Formats: sequence, C-alpha cells, structure tokens
Amino acid sequence: MDITGKHIVITGATAGIGQSSAHTLAQQGADLTLLCRNLEKGAAVAADIIAAGGREPKLIEMDMASLASVRSAAQAVLAPGRPVDILLNNAGVVNTARKLTVDGFEETLAVNHFAPFLLTGLLLPNMLEVPGARIVNVASAAHEFVRNMGFDDMQAEQGFKTFREYGRSKLANILFTRSLATRLEGESITVNCLHPGAVATSLGAQNKGLVARLLPALLRPFFRTADKGAQTSIYLCTSDEVADVSGAYFANCKQKLPRPWARDDDAAQRLWEYTEETIGFEYP
Repeated sequence: MDITGKHIVITGATAGIGQSSAHTLAQQGADLTLLCRNLEKGAAVAADIIAAGGREPKLIEMDMASLASVRSAAQAVLAPGRPVDILLNNAGVVNTARKLTVDGFEETLAVNHFAPFLLTGLLLPNMLEVPGARIVNVASAAHEFVRNMGFDDMQAEQGFKTFREYGRSKLANILFTRSLATRLEGESITVNCLHPGAVATSLGAQNKGLVARLLPALLRPFFRTADKGAQTSIYLCTSDEVADVSGAYFANCKQKLPRPWARDDDAAQRLWEYTEETIGFEYP
C-alpha cells in the first residue's frame, strides 16, 4: 500500500521499535504525528527523520499514565480536522514493583491497556470516515505468561509479579483487538495486533534494583534489533496482504494463533465492560 501522505499516529516513538517504525514509515512518505511523554526526545526523533529526508512529524505531548493526558492528546490530534489513516499503539511499560498512576490504577495495565483503549476510542469516529483505515496494536507473546485475565485482582492489590502483570496487559491487548474487530464488522477499518519479538529497547528503563539490572543481561542473547522488531508493525501498517484481515494476531509478518485464553470471547467481552466502567469511557 502506498502510504505517501497518509496520516499515521504513533505512540512510543521515541525509542526502540516505535522509533524504528516511525523512521521507516516516514521514509515511505507518511505524515506522522508522534505522541510523546518527553517532547525533547520526540524532537530528537523528528530531527533524525527530517535529516533522513522524511516529512517533519507533528509532536504532541501525551503521558500514557494519565487518562486526562490521553484525552488532551486525542483532542490535539483531532483539532486540525485531519483524517487519521493509521493508528499504531506501540507504547508500553514493564515494572518491577507495583506503581499507581495519577488516576490510581496499577501502572502496567493502565499504560499498556487503558491508555490505548481510550486513545483508540477517542480517535475512532474520525477513523471510521477514512476508507481502509487501520489500527495496529503492539501486543506480545508475553500473553503466554498468564492463562487468564485474573479478573478477581486486576489492580494487583493482592501481590505484584512483574511477568504476570506485563503478561496480563499484553493479553488485554489481544482481547481488545478481537473485541474491537467484532464491533467494527461491516466497516472498512481493520484492527490487528502483533508480537514484535524480544527487542532490546528502553522498555522498563525506569526500573531500579537488582532484578532490573539483571534482566537485560540475562535476556540479551535472545533480543532482536529494534529494526527487526518493527518489521511486523510496519507490515500491518502498510501491506496490501492484510487489507481485509481484522482481529488477528501476527508474528514475523505472518498470522498466528495466540494461546487459547487469548481467543476467549467471553473474557474479551468481560474485559471490555470492565475497562469501560473503570476508566469511565464508552465506545461510540
């Protein structure tokens, strides 16, 4: 698909696979809006894109750990009245200890699921007017770390485990993708998710302590480069092969079945209802 002049909104584009995705999409002629927690880092990415011959990205400040910030950023995206052709929900966090957001939510679930759920819902009316619009959610094979959403303790109040909370949030990404695809049946817009591979990025860089220091060293032999990790994101944003595919999970640019618990439509519906009630937002 020719993305020249297409308006692509990306979260988490200041490092890792988000940054690599932004560079590649810009090189293909897209007009980017980068939603950044740190505008200084965003400006550095924008400068690199321009230096490489890409169009100057628009930068909008957004803190995924604040629902108010997500709402404000979405409003800023929509204010010019420009259609959004593609939304790449890439940003994520992994924590080694329980942290709460300004809204009082466990941060891993809030940043990795609540924020993209809200952002997508706010941009959706705009995107429904765009023929062939695409929503791409970066999930992960980390959904295999858990076997269910654990609805009895969604906020990890009964104990925090790094891999469980991260895995739960990535499972939520897949279930959200399935639910949204079902709701969008009959529309020209598609929504898919992906596993990027184990990528050596700054994910979790804010953590401190022994575990935080040891994890990168232990996992480094299995890491892919950010450029390789971004390939499936770019594929889902641009490939004609997936123009009519929606609600699917991809890895290495190929459709793949996630674990059975990530295909549980009852759990997906329960998660949808829980999320809408918890964050106080209903989809149009």
